[in-house]
Amino acid sequence: MLQHELETAITLARIAGKKILEHYATDFETEQKLGVDDLYEPVTIADKEASRIIVDGLEAAFPDDAILSEEETDDLHRRLSKRRVWVIDPIDGTAGFVKKDGDFAVQIGLAEAGVAVLGVVFLPFHDSMSYAVKGGGSFISIGGAEPERVRTSDHTDLTKMTLAMTRNHPTARMGRIIEHFGFANVVKRGSVGLKTGLIATRECDIYIHPSPRTKLWDTCAPQIILEEAGGRLTDIFGGEMRYDTPKLQNFNGILATNGPAHRSAVEHLRPLLTEFGRVRVL
Repeated sequence: MLQHELETAITLARIAGKKILEHYATDFETEQKLGVDDLYEPVTIADKEASRIIVDGLEAAFPDDAILSEEETDDLHRRLSKRRVWVIDPIDGTAGFVKKDGDFAVQIGLAEAGVAVLGVVFLPFHDSMSYAVKGGGSFISIGGAEPERVRTSDHTDLTKMTLAMTRNHPTARMGRIIEHFGFANVVKRGSVGLKTGLIATRECDIYIHPSPRTKLWDTCAPQIILEEAGGRLTDIFGGEMRYDTPKLQNFNGILATNGPAHRSAVEHLRPLLTEFGRVRVL
């Protein structure tokens, strides 16, 4: 099931990753673009060229599907009228790419009827390929090695869990969250796909992103990879993620866990969200 789609996405991710690394080795220029949330964010020629490689490849292979990419104009009518939508972030973690810290990923997801069903997350610098298809398990291949199935931890004691946290956009609220939960350890990395991947491979147990600034392309591919490994990815209120919405922002943030601890994490977050004045956006 979806084998052709998976093979195509993996191939395109590798081709895009090769192009990205070509630019990574140069003194590329960084521009500023106005995002869908009306805030400026970095963009490079690598983002744009990787997007074209993936979009052109998917259009050729699956002409009846809709495609949403961070670096392309959203054809809203087509996207909402199609059952299958490819959701692409050509470089998730552009800030890490610009800093040349290695923490950036090519993310290609497929949603059917608004639900993530296939995901590929490729870290070009680390040559790490993670992928999953709904009902088929979650796998990782590093350095071209034979893929290995991954499974999340079974930890349920929040105070003994390791938090995956951004190293590019730390906030006072995250400091408050760490204090409130009393996490045993914190791992700071870039890219949403990379951080959720750390949960899938048991290097971390939980990732909390309270900001409304992430977009659909940040979470589609990582969600199915994490969930097929036994984890959960919802909004910070415990609501399900949808990929058939007119708006592109994840207004209600991200909560990713190993699975067994998800419900208690949602409950533990609740008083903090009240403290922060966060109300669920419908």
